Amino acid sequence: MAGGERIFVQAIRRYCAEHGITVDVRTGGWLIAMRRGEMRRFAFGYDIGLNSAIAHRLANDKSATAEALALEGVPCIAHHLFLDPKLGTQIAGTDWREKMLSLLARNPQGVVVKPNEGTSGRAVFKVATEAELDHAVGEVFSMSAGLVISPYVAIEDEVRVVLLDDAPLVVYSKQRGKDWRHNLDAGARPVLLAEDDVRAACVKLAIDAAHAIGIAFASIDLVHVDGRWSVLEINSGVMMEALGKLHPELVQAAYDAALDRVFGER
Repeated sequence: MAGGERIFVQAIRRYCAEHGITVDVRTGGWLIAMRRGEMRRFAFGYDIGLNSAIAHRLANDKSATAEALALEGVPCIAHHLFLDPKLGTQIAGTDWREKMLSLLARNPQGVVVKPNEGTSGRAVFKVATEAELDHAVGEVFSMSAGLVISPYVAIEDEVRVVLLDDAPLVVYSKQRGKDWRHNLDAGARPVLLAEDDVRAACVKLAIDAAHAIGIAFASIDLVHVDGRWSVLEINSGVMMEALGKLHPELVQAAYDAALDRVFGER
């Protein structure tokens, strides 16, 4: 096994070895081909192919996810979409900056600017002034054709629920370090939740969110703000690298359950 290989790849290798499945890891582990007899399946990135194309696209689009959840009455953090003005006025509109400034004015506590697609908290900016807004927008548009702006909220707690067909495989909170974000890549620490009312409430909300966009296998991030749980985002690619370093057996079991579905084991 190659040194430094992602836990996701290691988990797939282990599952395939135990189930007589040939595995071919390509492009540095980002494309994995699995074959058993005439059956061939692929994993790409952190996606093992259990979700429909539309559910995958909705989950990868923060604005679309928020809109779909709102349609179903699922509590969520608003994500307002803006497209790069370089795409042209017919696509981005002519008053995009005025709308951004309006959002900033309506949220004196600040706003958060981040790419509309992407994970791990990269290129995420907390903005409180017009100058900070312009800087954040320029940075995000330099790497992404779309960005979203959300109201900055004081997150009291953040929980991630990994679901497979409504079954919670993993539920943990993200214990924030010195950073204002709860991203694991920014130093947050995953802590498994015990069976209690908080865990039950988070699982129920995660299931409601999954139903709203029709997704089967996902990690769903929930935030506790002003005494209420809301959905922050849904991830179609299920990444458990940080958790896997602390609880490897649990992470392996979660990926095993998903791969069982891929290969029709249950």
